[in-house]
Amino acid sequence: METNHIAIFKGKSIRKTIFHNEWWFSVIDVVEALTGTGRPRKYWNDLKKKLLSEGFFEVSEKIGQFKLMASDGKIRETDCADTETMFRIIQSIPSPNAEPFKRWLAKVGYERTQEIENPELGIKRTKTLYKLKGYSEDWIEKRMRGITIREEWTDEWKKRGVKENIEFAILTAEISKATFGMTPSQYKKFKGLKRENLRDHMDDLELIFSMLGEASTTKITRSKNANGFIENKTAAQKGGKIAGDARRKLEVESGDKVITRKNYLIGAQNLKKLKK
Repeated sequence: METNHIAIFKGKSIRKTIFHNEWWFSVIDVVEALTGTGRPRKYWNDLKKKLLSEGFFEVSEKIGQFKLMASDGKIRETDCADTETMFRIIQSIPSPNAEPFKRWLAKVGYERTQEIENPELGIKRTKTLYKLKGYSEDWIEKRMRGITIREEWTDEWKKRGVKENIEFAILTAEISKATFGMTPSQYKKFKGLKRENLRDHMDDLELIFSMLGEASTTKITRSKNANGFIENKTAAQKGGKIAGDARRKLEVESGDKVITRKNYLIGAQNLKKLKK
């Protein structure tokens, strides 16, 4: 099962994961997007009781709990529903966005079917989404290359006895600490981010050093034939250190810091101000 995918509906982030080749969506994210409530978890708990009282007894059976990354960077079990169940939930939420969301949901589900048959479509759609957000072609190419490197590295971990989710998160944090001196959650706080994807808010150099740390880790993992969590943790620390040493050397030679508080949100906000 893959995790940590983010879909966007009218500027709202909807976490989703793949299970049995279907998209499953975070229910509380959908609730928040449709209602605008500041307490989506409570809203969902109340709605579950309402659905049961209306005879939707399968609600408990049709809701799965999957481990997704929360806004604080931690992995937590989250109520998720497939497309069919989500349609039923949406019907019980009074919102002017209900019908547009249903159309969006149907489109996302259809696109997933296409991507299973032709994975290149997923890459093209991701590139298009970044272009629509205003990212440059050069940045997009680096971002896509970074995704490929990360997938190669996580695939290697799967082969070597590393447990997904919790151990993946720990090893990712080890690489980040050695590369940048911060864990991903600390890095997001440094940049003023919340639920947003950290790498979508890195500049070119930050992306390059992220790739270097992960590619180095993959190389060391293979050359040392690392197996299990402990050996792969050592490889992650060594791979991250290679990128961290290179970053510090560049900072000394250039006189500038690689790590920056700048992020795409700030850039987008400034662009809006210029247009007003």
